[in-house]
Amino acid sequence: MNNRKEQLVALDRLLTIMDELREGCPWDRKQTLESLRHLTIEETYELGDAILDKDMEEIPKELGDLLLHIVFYSKIGSETGHWDIASVAHGICDKLVSRHPHIYGDVEVANEDEVKANWEALKLKEGKKSVLEGVPKSLPALVKSSRIQDKVAGVGFDWEHPEQVKEKLEEELAELAVEVEKGDHDRIEAEFGDVLFSLVNYGKHLGVNPEDALERTNKKFIKRFQYLESKAKELGKNLNDMTLAEMDVFWNEAKKI
Repeated sequence: MNNRKEQLVALDRLLTIMDELREGCPWDRKQTLESLRHLTIEETYELGDAILDKDMEEIPKELGDLLLHIVFYSKIGSETGHWDIASVAHGICDKLVSRHPHIYGDVEVANEDEVKANWEALKLKEGKKSVLEGVPKSLPALVKSSRIQDKVAGVGFDWEHPEQVKEKLEEELAELAVEVEKGDHDRIEAEFGDVLFSLVNYGKHLGVNPEDALERTNKKFIKRFQYLESKAKELGKNLNDMTLAEMDVFWNEAKKI
């Protein structure tokens, strides 16, 4: 691993390259905050994939891509006089110091939950009107649900035990069943949403990240289904022409791999 001096040299090299690209490359020169936004989101998801895959070679590459975007945004900010990489770095440093009084002040905490509670309380003192202001509107619904519940739990609005959440989940499932029986699509959707929200909360109490859990299942399903496709191809069969029982044979084989 590189020492601190070598790390700073590497960051300075990146800043220099960014200056050169912004000046000399037509594509880099053309970019704006808005044009980079969707690319940053894409890079974030690619990093997430690498983390879930535990790909230790790919993770630093994806981190580099994200770091480039941070430097790029900072370069654009410096050109308009609004911010630069130094103000960005100092800004997050100041925030970390102010929100960790148990490290940089005289506040004492007993555990992680107290750290979270202090964090949210400090944000409100800084002028936030709601603990939910920090949840991005454009987050995917499942991730947003998880963040909302993390935020409110930080100020004590949460169930005390997983069993309570499980009971709530079972209650929501029963309510969904009633609406399914009635056949009102709008009510079914509303109750289905309640079930998902409660399931996310149950996962939180079990120490399970719902996004990671669902993506893990997605990957597992894709792997098994592609095995099924390959086996059908070996037999010269089309999946559309196979019975569910025939497909189930290969599906069960895939589960053993």
